[in-house]
Amino acid sequence: MKHVALTYFLLLACMFKLHAQTKQQLDQEAIKSMCGCYEVSFNFAETFEYSGDSTYVPSDTKHDKGIEWVELVQDDADKIVMQHLLIVGSKERPYIVKHWRQDWEFENTNLYVYDHDNKWNFVTLPKEDVAGQWTQRVFQVDDSPRYEGSATWVHVDGKSYWENTTAAPLARREYTTRSDYNVLSRTNRHEIVANGWIHDQDNDKVIRQTGKEDVILAQEKGHNTYVKIADSECKAAQDYWVKNKEKWAVVRAKWDTVFARNTDLLLEEKVDNKTMFKYLLDDENYNTSETISPIIDAFVK
Repeated sequence: MKHVALTYFLLLACMFKLHAQTKQQLDQEAIKSMCGCYEVSFNFAETFEYSGDSTYVPSDTKHDKGIEWVELVQDDADKIVMQHLLIVGSKERPYIVKHWRQDWEFENTNLYVYDHDNKWNFVTLPKEDVAGQWTQRVFQVDDSPRYEGSATWVHVDGKSYWENTTAAPLARREYTTRSDYNVLSRTNRHEIVANGWIHDQDNDKVIRQTGKEDVILAQEKGHNTYVKIADSECKAAQDYWVKNKEKWAVVRAKWDTVFARNTDLLLEEKVDNKTMFKYLLDDENYNTSETISPIIDAFVK
């Protein structure tokens, strides 16, 4: 009888393991399906404001479009890295903007959670809290940190989606024009659809001060659609990446040494009156470890 019971429990364990592997493979397929060539629409609208100030001026509604190539940089069982490359200008004279990067890591326990004023707090989560989950890490154009959070990919009723709420610095569309709040609390939803994928956002514009409760100034809706088009439409971005991928591998490797310190991270806003991306996007003067590493060190407090 004991032998039968043991066999039964071993069979259940094997079935559970098979199910877990299948689920992780579904997750990987969903994540990697965000790669490729897309026509992208970026849409943001401020929805509600809570300032109590009659002179308050909301952010303008934004509608932008572009062509974006999402390059699969790393494809491992537990880690997937994808680089976004935005194509601007005419077809005859395209210009490539190294855009944001997203890394996905399975059952990750170490996160850099944004606090405020260019500070990220190092946080360790219990293993049981991230079982079956994927951490999405989002990076700036210079591969410095932006935001990250952990959640479970959901595959149900023909849908695949991942949703998480986490703090982030102000978006570029905002920090050049707004100084009345300093944290964007982002609820990000990535959903895979028949013709591509959707990045849906419900964001809180937050005033955060040390030792005080957060104050929500306003809220916004973001709805970015990625509609798949022929890969040939993104050839200029593909060519850019072939030419520049080794440089950006050096940048990522340097950042990895910074993140491996596993301690809170504080970054300078500017060094010698220049932001980091103005240094690192200069492909002519900053393209080796000898030129890249000192720049990143100069920004890390």
